[in-house]
Amino acid sequence: MTAPGGPRVAVVDYGAGNLVSIEQALAAAGARAHRAATADQIGDPDLLIVPGVGAAAPAMARLREGRFLEPIRTWIAADRPFLGICLGLQLLFDVSDEDGAETLGVLPGRTVRLKGAPTLPHIGWNQVVRRREHRAFDGIAPGAEFYFVHSYVGAPAGETGDASILAETEHGRRFVSAVARGRLLGVQFHPERSGDNGLRLISNVVAWASAA
Repeated sequence: MTAPGGPRVAVVDYGAGNLVSIEQALAAAGARAHRAATADQIGDPDLLIVPGVGAAAPAMARLREGRFLEPIRTWIAADRPFLGICLGLQLLFDVSDEDGAETLGVLPGRTVRLKGAPTLPHIGWNQVVRRREHRAFDGIAPGAEFYFVHSYVGAPAGETGDASILAETEHGRRFVSAVARGRLLGVQFHPERSGDNGLRLISNVVAWASAA
C-alpha cells in the first residue's frame, strides 16, 4: 500500500483510530506508513500521527500501556512534525471534561463539551474557516468542508493557547477545529474521511513534514 522511497510516517496504534483509512490516505500521498503499537516501534519517521476516536481516559490508559506518553511529549517538545486527528487533537491539552482525565499537556487549555450544539454528536460535513494560513491548507479553498464526528472539542487557554488556533467551525457556536504551533498540527475533523479536501490536506502535511 505504501510507496517505496516516500516520506516515513509512524501512526500510533493504541486501539483508538480509523487506521486503515489513514494508511490509505498516506499511501495516496506517497508516504511510507507503519503502525507503532508500542513506543519502541515509532522509529525515526518524518511525521508522527496520533489518530483517535472515543474518550480521553481510556485513550490515555492505552497510550500509557504502550509507553507512548513521554516519547510523544519529547517529540513535540523537539518541534518535530506531528499530526493529531480528532481525539488526537483533544489529547494535546491539559485535561478533558469528558471524564476528568489528565491529558498530554503540550497545549494550555482543556477539552470541553460542545456548547449550544443543535445536535450531539456533531456528525457530518462542516466548514473549516481559517484564522491564518498554514501549509496544510495549501490549495484548499477558504471555508472548505471536512467531515466531523465528535461531541467534545479542545478549548485553548491564555495567550499561548489563543495563538495556537488555526481554524474554527460553527455548530450552534463556534469551536476550534484546527490548531498549529511550530511543526505541531491538530485537526478536530477526519481528513482521511473528507474526500478530495482531506486527501489534499494529508498530502500537504506529508510534504511539509518531509521538508522540515
